[in-house]
Amino acid sequence: MGFPGLRTSLLCLSLILHLWSQGPGIQGQEFQFGPCRVEGVVLQELWEAFWAMKDIVQAKDNITNVRLLRKEVLQNVSNAESCYLIRALLKFYLNTVFKNYQDKAADFRVRKSFSTLANNFVVIVSKLQPSQENEMFSVSDSARRRFLLFQRAFKQLDIEAAQTKAFGEVDILLTWMEKFYQL
Repeated sequence: MGFPGLRTSLLCLSLILHLWSQGPGIQGQEFQFGPCRVEGVVLQELWEAFWAMKDIVQAKDNITNVRLLRKEVLQNVSNAESCYLIRALLKFYLNTVFKNYQDKAADFRVRKSFSTLANNFVVIVSKLQPSQENEMFSVSDSARRRFLLFQRAFKQLDIEAAQTKAFGEVDILLTWMEKFYQL
């Protein structure tokens, strides 16, 4: 009577647990930016941290006709360029945007999400390693130009407006990074 439903539920639970145990663990998840890879970063954590503060941060962005992470910066990036570009962008975010946005994050009551995002960016930058020991970071003129386009657009705005704009565009950066994420 009640047992067939229980049996079905247990079979479903057993199947789910089996499939889950067969899937890749955190070590199986990595970013592969051309010759560089980063293991152990959970992309979903980055998204959840950003989503938790997205509405608050993007509501503070009053400049809607400017985009820092334009197509020219992130579109058609070759594998060779991706390692240099992600390293340059994340370092810029850490040193220029996040460093100066801490107080605002506290004021907006998004400090935990802000910290999660910033800490993951630190981890990615610190773990960016060439996939082969003898490979150095490929730095092409094209990758440098892409980063400089972003940096110039940032510097053309008032510093507070630029930081808010850059922080509000983290979703664009995460969307681009997703292309390099592998399970």
